[in-house]
Amino acid sequence: MIRKFVAMAAAALTLLGCTNVDPVTGERTTNRTGTGAIIGAIVGAGAGTLAGGDDRRNAMIGAGVGALAGAAIGNYMDRTYENLRERLAGTGVGVTRVNESQILLNFPADLTFDFDRDAVKGQFVPTLRDVGGILREYDQTTVDVYGHADSVGADAYNQELSERRAMNVASVLMQGGVARQRIAAQGYGESRPISSNGSDSGRAQNRRVEVFISAFRG
Repeated sequence: MIRKFVAMAAAALTLLGCTNVDPVTGERTTNRTGTGAIIGAIVGAGAGTLAGGDDRRNAMIGAGVGALAGAAIGNYMDRTYENLRERLAGTGVGVTRVNESQILLNFPADLTFDFDRDAVKGQFVPTLRDVGGILREYDQTTVDVYGHADSVGADAYNQELSERRAMNVASVLMQGGVARQRIAAQGYGESRPISSNGSDSGRAQNRRVEVFISAFRG
């Protein structure tokens, strides 16, 4: 819990420095929407609402989110999956049906972040917000955001980078409308590779953020 709270605080400091550029005047202004979202996440973390497990379940019930049961789970997740797959076609985001009650979104780091940076690329923010908008419609789900890194660099550095990236993705999803109570964010550093770190292509696959969308069960 302490590690998760520290990651949120680091993400907040990063986001406080984010700016928007007016397309007409070129003037830079603070991204107050993103800042407010991540500060809200920190407040939630202090109350235990982003810790996952029973804390998150209780927070969701308290927010009026109804749980799914029986055949309703498969039908609900079918609709969620089809909507995500249709609306994210061509964006580079991987959409995988893991099982009846869970969907995986894979955000390759090269698409989502500049090299060795944790701020979401400006051109990718609208796509992430669209994902948040879809998930807002299907609110009987939990959203787990996991950051991952390759093996280049020190273990501790990669761990912290993965945490910051996970929290920044979670922040943009909240900007898109996902309720704070539904989200948990965590970094795994280089501990969960999906390919060999011995090649450039393998390392690129390992640098990623995964979002697991799971049915909120009764």
